[in-house]
Amino acid sequence: MSKIRKKMGPLLLLIICQCAINSIKTHSASNPNIILLMADDLGIGDLGCYGNKTLRTPNIDRLAEEGVTLTQHIAAAPLCTPSRAAFLTGRYPIRSGMAAFSRVGVFLFSASSGGLPSEEITFSKLLKQKGYATALIGKWHLGMNCESSNDFCHHPLSHGFDYFYGLTVTNFRDCKPGQGSVFLKGVQKALIIPIQIAGITLVSLAIARYIGLLNVPFQAFCYCLLIITISLVVLILFFYHFRHLNCFLMRNHQIIQQPLSYENLTQRLTKEAMQFIGRNTDAPFLLVLSYLHVHTALYASENFRGKSKHGLYGDAVEEMDWSVGQVLDVLVKHNLSDKTLVYFTSDQGAHVEEISSAGEVHGGYNGIYKGGKSTNWEGGIRVPGLLHWPGVIQAGAYIDEPTSNMDIFPTVVKLAEAQLPSDRIIDGHDLLPLLQGKVTRSKHEFLFHYCNAYLNAVRWHPGNSESVWKVFFFTPNFSPEDSNGCYDSHVCFCHGGFITQHDPPLLFDLSRDPEEKVPLTPETESRFYEILRVVHQAVDNHTRSLQAVPNQLSWDNLLWKPWLQLCCSSLFQSCYCDYDSGGSPLEVHSG
Repeated sequence: MSKIRKKMGPLLLLIICQCAINSIKTHSASNPNIILLMADDLGIGDLGCYGNKTLRTPNIDRLAEEGVTLTQHIAAAPLCTPSRAAFLTGRYPIRSGMAAFSRVGVFLFSASSGGLPSEEITFSKLLKQKGYATALIGKWHLGMNCESSNDFCHHPLSHGFDYFYGLTVTNFRDCKPGQGSVFLKGVQKALIIPIQIAGITLVSLAIARYIGLLNVPFQAFCYCLLIITISLVVLILFFYHFRHLNCFLMRNHQIIQQPLSYENLTQRLTKEAMQFIGRNTDAPFLLVLSYLHVHTALYASENFRGKSKHGLYGDAVEEMDWSVGQVLDVLVKHNLSDKTLVYFTSDQGAHVEEISSAGEVHGGYNGIYKGGKSTNWEGGIRVPGLLHWPGVIQAGAYIDEPTSNMDIFPTVVKLAEAQLPSDRIIDGHDLLPLLQGKVTRSKHEFLFHYCNAYLNAVRWHPGNSESVWKVFFFTPNFSPEDSNGCYDSHVCFCHGGFITQHDPPLLFDLSRDPEEKVPLTPETESRFYEILRVVHQAVDNHTRSLQAVPNQLSWDNLLWKPWLQLCCSSLFQSCYCDYDSGGSPLEVHSG
């Protein structure tokens, strides 16, 4: 009996150890911490793990080496606001009213009334209900107020985040003195004709009154002149004070810096992220770190300025990479790496038309892919997709199946053991089976590519084929014509004279022509009309699934409303305050 006990002892110990290991794995694979890192306007070709040989991105590359690289990861829209709405909700932005029918497809002012509707369910809401601590640090760009300057109906704290530190709109050129304006050229073009018409009308009325052709009351004439003058003065004052009114930093519902200072800004965002992780080492957390890099206005702290081989843009990319490294290091410090899913992406492709007033390229590199931000050519929507979770998902794996930033919603919701909403269509699919190698095919047979609210293209990956067909119903008119973007208008637009309609539609096979160089024809592709038939049927099915919702990007919701304007001091003090000292700067090594 004693011999049996001696033999059973080591075996029992082994069983206990194995049970403990399984318990740890089970614990780490359910209710993990979630860190979602989103760059702004980063090109897929800007990262070493996607082929860049000159920019230094060792920390982002580390995510790829130790995790999964998605090589056909698609943003649900080629612009910031709709793409981020899709990311948070797992739904095409057309379903939430976050896709514009007008030319302007994003929010431009902090005092607009549009935004992500309160009826939408974000993954942050669902994870918060499951006991997660939730934080958004960085850029929001999904609205703030509805009817008053303190209702915060669209604010991050109204969409499931416990903590917010960042910008409610975005990083504009106008926010940084000396970087030019994204509005000036457009405002000049938009105003020149109305001003001319008003001027000619007033002069004509004055002449007609003088020679007795019309009996226009002098009072009415003066009122008309006064209204035009006041309107012009308000408009000029607004754009003169744009930086103070729209470029500010908030902590939760309070403005802490107005206007925004770029001094050590990435270090401050990074420090906030690290402190949030440090406060939540014993409970699951969701952290969305939404970088301002590399949207213009470009900036970089002193430690990174002038250090890259690609000017200020490269400096900004390398500083963002440093920040990613800080986040990964703090996970190691707190023994959280194997309990944390980390995801890195960009909201859309690089903005290729970004050229500084000095002629320096301020836009990124989309690799071999055509076009960029604001277009549904691959350069505008094929974005980095890196996922890292040691011991749970594959390491060093590449997945070339079509995936979407909408897939993050069902993935993290299921990991948190929350229920997916049953009262609405969720367009994303759980990525975990792909990431763990349990399946080899994406659930996305079709992906629909919208240019604002207009269905622009469709991607079809048949289940019995390696082909990835892409059908374009219209394409943007590049300007100059032989360029790779819409340089004359700064971005491409989605309707009217800015596009060319195609009948029959353009057809590409991305598996053979990822650069979208040569459209297929009935002569070069025998299944041409069959493919179009299947795609048109898919479009019909998709269109029938859409429901009418309020347009959050209508002109009424986009325009600046003075009563919604937040100001941390007073207009007479130019809305100035600075309560964000930033504390002691993090130690920075630029490499």
